[in-house]
Amino acid sequence: MNQNKLADPFGRRIDYVRLSVTDRCDLRCYYCMPEGYKDFEVPGNWLNFDEIERVIAAFGRLGVGRIRITGGEPLVRKDLPTLTARLSALPGIEDLSLSTNAVKLARHAQALRKAGITRLNVSLDTLNPELFREITKGKLEKVIDGLMAARDAGFSPIKINMVVMKGVNDSEVGRVLDFCMEHGFTLRFIETMPMGRTGRDAVDHYLPLSVIRERLERRYTLIPASMEGGGPARYVQVGDSDMRIGFITPMSQHFCETCNRVRLSMDGTLYMCLGQDSRYELRPLLRDGVSDADLEAAIIEAIALKPERHEFNEKPEQIVRFMSATGG
Repeated sequence: MNQNKLADPFGRRIDYVRLSVTDRCDLRCYYCMPEGYKDFEVPGNWLNFDEIERVIAAFGRLGVGRIRITGGEPLVRKDLPTLTARLSALPGIEDLSLSTNAVKLARHAQALRKAGITRLNVSLDTLNPELFREITKGKLEKVIDGLMAARDAGFSPIKINMVVMKGVNDSEVGRVLDFCMEHGFTLRFIETMPMGRTGRDAVDHYLPLSVIRERLERRYTLIPASMEGGGPARYVQVGDSDMRIGFITPMSQHFCETCNRVRLSMDGTLYMCLGQDSRYELRPLLRDGVSDADLEAAIIEAIALKPERHEFNEKPEQIVRFMSATGG
């Protein structure tokens, strides 16, 4: 791997980019995007595949080897396997993964695997079809079909992301855990965050994950463990099984001191922090014919804007953009 040349003002090495390819989604999870929302970015402002490849190639030359493709829902972006094949072939890119709601995954799993995606994160907040429809406005069976297709295609690991909400789906934790153990999936619990109006509304159902961990400890022996990936989860192993559970706690126990990532939105905006508004616009540079050297210099300049930490607890109203517009 190339020597990493990206460090923020607080000495953190940036080696992970979360790449959003669309702000659109085929679900409407109420903590992410409101039902009826139509204020999407116009397609002419999306980075095209050539522009995306240029930016990720620049990150690769700067020593970033880990890329996660996100959205919105990335599988609504036409010809996504074509893009992933191009990115996986770039020098320095060693790990290419995908976050998805899995609604379209059954159709695309084989092509994505062949195109260089090795790991998946799949959103799944409940195994109750009626509750799933209430949370997402979608059909649970499509997600399950997608998960089974991904397992059959050889993706490993497959991580299930469950946003745990008090009084909504916290009673589903045991059921989802049993499902993951049965099928060999890793389970990750996530606290709600005040991203946009929908996120702030969902914080009314906020539940610190320490409560979930205490529940699980009454049923299982939990042993601290590690897990492949560049994200913020803290993992435990369930007894002497191969099962891993991750806890992502941006509200109750933030992980800003080890933050190693930035987000590139579908319109070419680099966001340095999920919970701050520090940003850098790359699209104008790309469309003005920026050289590779100047593009790398711009990325280095952008990383210098990365703040020390988010302020979700102190200033929950600060971030007005929805999660889908930032990149998951």
